[in-house]
Amino acid sequence: WIFDIRIPNSEYRIPLRRKMTTKDTLIQKLHNKTAKIGILGMGYVGMPLAVVFAEKGFDVLGIDPDQRKVDTFNKGISYIQDVPTETVARLRAAGKLNMSADFAALAEMDAVSICVPTPLRQTGDPDMSFILSATEQLAKYVHKGMVVVLESTTYPGTTRELIVPMLTEKSGLEVGEDLFICFSPERVDPGREDWTTYNTPKVMGGMTPACAEVATAWYSGALETVVPVSSPEAAEMAKLLENTFRMINIGMVNELALMCDRLGVDVWEVIDAAATKPFGFMKFTPGPGLGGHCIPIDPLYLSWKMKAMNYNAKFIELASEINTNMPRYVVTRVLEALNDRAKPLKGSNMLVLGAAYKPDIDDVRESPAFDVIALMKKKGALVEYHDPYIPHIHHEYEGWEMNSIPDSDLLARVAAADAVVIITNHKTYDYPAILEAAQFIFDSRNALGKLGKDNPKVVRL
Repeated sequence: WIFDIRIPNSEYRIPLRRKMTTKDTLIQKLHNKTAKIGILGMGYVGMPLAVVFAEKGFDVLGIDPDQRKVDTFNKGISYIQDVPTETVARLRAAGKLNMSADFAALAEMDAVSICVPTPLRQTGDPDMSFILSATEQLAKYVHKGMVVVLESTTYPGTTRELIVPMLTEKSGLEVGEDLFICFSPERVDPGREDWTTYNTPKVMGGMTPACAEVATAWYSGALETVVPVSSPEAAEMAKLLENTFRMINIGMVNELALMCDRLGVDVWEVIDAAATKPFGFMKFTPGPGLGGHCIPIDPLYLSWKMKAMNYNAKFIELASEINTNMPRYVVTRVLEALNDRAKPLKGSNMLVLGAAYKPDIDDVRESPAFDVIALMKKKGALVEYHDPYIPHIHHEYEGWEMNSIPDSDLLARVAAADAVVIITNHKTYDYPAILEAAQFIFDSRNALGKLGKDNPKVVRL
């Protein structure tokens, strides 16, 4: 019960009993942290989110159908690089964070975050199977007084058109009265220490104002900043804008690299010079292609949605075409550089440094290293790779597998290779030693910096 009545023309309130609504009860449980939290999908997004909620005093249950993850967690071991094992062990021992593969536990949850992957199919269409599967499981156990937040990046309209009907048609629950549904895009950048799940502002778009109020009360109890917006569509579109902005700018600077090559101009010098401007310019750098769970994929969700509305997203399509062709461009440049040294690519010993999609992480999702290796293999090159974070890689579509060469053999293999191709500029590499040992290096990331400029051993992107 709560009290809330005011005498006209007076600041004095007379107590009036009003029965607490479902929203009031749930917000109270969220505020005092007696609400039980469920995280559907304990990967790169779900695990850090679960840890933040547990650290702030919530009782959290992570649910993931991958029994291997559950078994690893139950040993007190983290399988996510950004989450230390000691943190998992401590929270598990304290009973604040648990994990299961049993979806039936959702029946006891008050608040559920859906943090499952949203990849693309080989045809370039959105693969919604993970979202659909997770929501189908949740629909079996959804109940009055539950708040559900979708965090998986997707096209505008997903929350309203898919999630809401799946959770309400059989349950009969009314959104905004009995059940509270929102979209809040994940903003995880693996490997970062300055911006984390805790302090990165969180956009929250509710199906109704009451939905936004409940979800904001929940997330504000663990995260530093929550930014409410007017609708799920606004939140869904905001996420796609963030990554489309990066994709297009990377595509632009990748095309600049192609133009500078034809002009005989050093693209890295050009970018550094432009970056001295203190306003109106944001520095992006070229590379061997796009990787990661967001930038190569998310804008294509928007492009796909717009095609269904008879609109062609021209910037997205063009940037995607340029970025997708960068691995092929890298291999062409390597082939030409070997030809200048009177060596064919076919039969040459190639050593690729770095398989992760960006430096200093163990994430290979959409990594351009896979395409570069595959293209060189198809041209008859003998390819090896080294990555201090990734001991094994598997090309899903072509079926081949490779093991990283041992760290102890790295410089010997560098010396034996006809060409060393730097794909990922890990900070752990001793670049001066690699440069000294190598016969020839193609540097797609400017990892060598000034050491590589004007060095006859080095060709830069």
